Amino acid sequence: MEVEQDKTRAFIALWAAVTLWASSFIALKFAFQRFDPMVVIFGRMFVASVCFLLVFKRFKNIDYRPGDWKLLLFMGICEPGFYFVFEALALTKTDASQAGMICALLPLMVAVAARFILKEQLTRRTVTGFSLAIAGAIILSVAAESTETASNPLLGNFLEFMAMICACGYMIAMKRLMPRYSSWFLTMIQAFVGAIFFFPLLFLPSTTLPTSFDLTGIATILYLGVFVTILAYGLYNYGMSKIPTGQASSFINLIPVITLALGWLLLNERLNWIQYAASILVIIGVYVSQEKSSKKKVTA
Repeated sequence: MEVEQDKTRAFIALWAAVTLWASSFIALKFAFQRFDPMVVIFGRMFVASVCFLLVFKRFKNIDYRPGDWKLLLFMGICEPGFYFVFEALALTKTDASQAGMICALLPLMVAVAARFILKEQLTRRTVTGFSLAIAGAIILSVAAESTETASNPLLGNFLEFMAMICACGYMIAMKRLMPRYSSWFLTMIQAFVGAIFFFPLLFLPSTTLPTSFDLTGIATILYLGVFVTILAYGLYNYGMSKIPTGQASSFINLIPVITLALGWLLLNERLNWIQYAASILVIIGVYVSQEKSSKKKVTA
């Protein structure tokens, strides 16, 4: 009974996390209209770090082992580090809807990485689904047309794909650390590493520092820092600590669907018919990869 309750709580936590993450694509679009992307991302990490400093003393009984700092640092550099760099650049070139659809590839990438690094099983169905989803993502990007909100969607979608590679590294590192660290402690480490990572980027010649106080922009950064960074990552890390990596990563499949709806409602984003067809291909590929199969497992 207790195991079932843990699984139910994990599913609820994961569902809430991906909903918040889907909203982040929209929030970032709004924030980037008011502040430089690097300012937004640092502000997000800074807000999250300050919140964690207020409750830092509550983190006790940490089972630190020599050498764990390397994996903790790698996790933080992957995400939020380079993940947010690529995603921030991506959202200046492509629509939130398209970026959200590229995000659907993450569960498949995690499944493949987990096969070779964590020695988790990988079915032929997953490989087939991965191929279909990749094909859909390529068509989605090639068929994209430049618009006022997506100046270079092909480049933007590629940058979002690079962000997914970073997210994959984060998930694998996270899974290895979870037996010894709580989900909220790992979320705190991510926030601290992210703040340190992005602070020097504020002084790059390409970064434009704010010269005025924009209430909407500030509110968006607070939302990203508290709800999307702390709450979403905390909930996802908690959920992933209770169920297998592949099963937890499959919840990422909800992000493109939610993002498409939010992009249509809030940003008036529209895709052409080829892109809608490509999006369906991505979803089919993801669905095929997650379907249980009794067929022989890939052993290579």
